[in-house]
Amino acid sequence: MRIAAAQTLVSSDIAANGSAIRNMIVAAAASGARVINFCEGALSGYSKFQIMHPDDWRSFDWHRQETELRAIAHLCGDLGIFAAVGGAHRLENGYPPHNSLYIFSEEGALLTRYDKRFLSNSELGGWYSPGTAPITFDTDGYRFGCAICIESQFQEVFQEYETLGVDAVLFSSYGIAEYFQIALRAHAGLNCIWISAATPVQKAAKGPAGIIGPDGKWVTQCPATPEPNLVSATLGRDDALYDVPLQKARPWRLKARQGDIYREKMVNDPRSEDRSGY
Repeated sequence: MRIAAAQTLVSSDIAANGSAIRNMIVAAAASGARVINFCEGALSGYSKFQIMHPDDWRSFDWHRQETELRAIAHLCGDLGIFAAVGGAHRLENGYPPHNSLYIFSEEGALLTRYDKRFLSNSELGGWYSPGTAPITFDTDGYRFGCAICIESQFQEVFQEYETLGVDAVLFSSYGIAEYFQIALRAHAGLNCIWISAATPVQKAAKGPAGIIGPDGKWVTQCPATPEPNLVSATLGRDDALYDVPLQKARPWRLKARQGDIYREKMVNDPRSEDRSGY
């Protein structure tokens, strides 16, 4: 299973964003990748950057975004690749949109959509509405989850995905600051999962797109230059490099969290009822 993380230019021109995304999907497919993820707002633009004020959603060209989403879906079907594309998702009754990742399948269909659940303080000021649930999808025997931006600061997001049996989390952000990178490496190592991190070229200097292994180390990263790029890495559960995190640590931590191994130990230990010591 080969996955790719993209670093694309995000502008206020939805059609240009769509073209940049499709070009990168073509490049990823040519490299043998089966899954590629893009940054948040990769298609629609992101709040305070391309969307300058919450009122801008009223004039947002939802028809153009829908057209581009359909074109991306068709390309994924033609090339047999999955793609996670950042974009706003319109809600009814005047609510701000979701900050979402659209997941397209190798069959050219919208497979599912992840709506960012933990919004930043500023996002809650009329920019976006929060989502409510995690999502996972499977391909080639591997399971993926999704997370967006500030969710890197919530360990429960990644632990939940570990309990859902994911092999990798597709993380999409409008910038991967150093403290985001530290957190992502910790989440990958603690949960023994891969994390594919996508960002726009505008933010690459502060943290380029890349892929982290289940040992918490970067496998690969794009150059920290303001140019479109992508990197890819191979996921392998039997990879000898990850024998400890995947074959030993992850199964052991699952047993430890369930707690039975400790209860059995206490039952069989005659000292378990001795509470006289400090």
